[in-house]
Amino acid sequence: MEKLRNITLLTLIAILMSCNSNKSNKNSNSEAINQTNIETDTLTKHLKPFIPELPTIGLLMYNGVLQSEVIATSDVFAKPTADGKQLFNVVTIAETKNPITTEEGMHFVPDYTFENCPELTALFVPSAYDMFAQVHNEKIVNFIRAKNKEAEYVVSNCAGAQLIGASGIADGKKIVTWIGGGEQLQKEYPNLKVQNDSLVTFVEDGKFSSSNGNLASYISALNLVEKMTSAEHRKFVESYLYLDRLQEWED
Repeated sequence: MEKLRNITLLTLIAILMSCNSNKSNKNSNSEAINQTNIETDTLTKHLKPFIPELPTIGLLMYNGVLQSEVIATSDVFAKPTADGKQLFNVVTIAETKNPITTEEGMHFVPDYTFENCPELTALFVPSAYDMFAQVHNEKIVNFIRAKNKEAEYVVSNCAGAQLIGASGIADGKKIVTWIGGGEQLQKEYPNLKVQNDSLVTFVEDGKFSSSNGNLASYISALNLVEKMTSAEHRKFVESYLYLDRLQEWED
């Protein structure tokens, strides 16, 4: 009888241990599934859908690009309305699908190449500290020429003005470049109306606009976002970016 009780007790203990083990496995599996969902969500929830009905803003990129001039434009145009509505498709474009390396050493992966780039409403042309390779790259220059035919707006920042000059799309138009670069720009591209970069930060002439670049790229982006939306939305974007804090940071 005693032996039977011991067997029964051992059997119950084994059953309980098995139940706890199964419960533990279920909890572990559940936690693993939840973790997978979290990781997937963080990879996908920030992706913006491409909505064909929306204006498309194209950000040209190439190796050595100043990343602030890419980020400034995306910062401004990727912001939704006050009630969370997407207003633009913001895409990056490079000659190939390979990641480009910015002047600052970061790697940016383009959304499109020159071959499959969608129709653009606006094209932003950024700069590099050394523009020789870009200005002498016929694929980049021809891409700018081609997109100018369809784009309602073309914006250059800093030495991106050299690519505008090389393409010839803004001959006879006002343009400004980086501080100290105007004289050389005028010499190389005499058909441009180069403005005094020591006095002019931003200039607009018809569909073309330009800035000194770097953080001044926010000026050209904000000017165009207001033109394409409203003064109220521009103010909302400025508040979203805390630009008022930058203006008051010495107080």
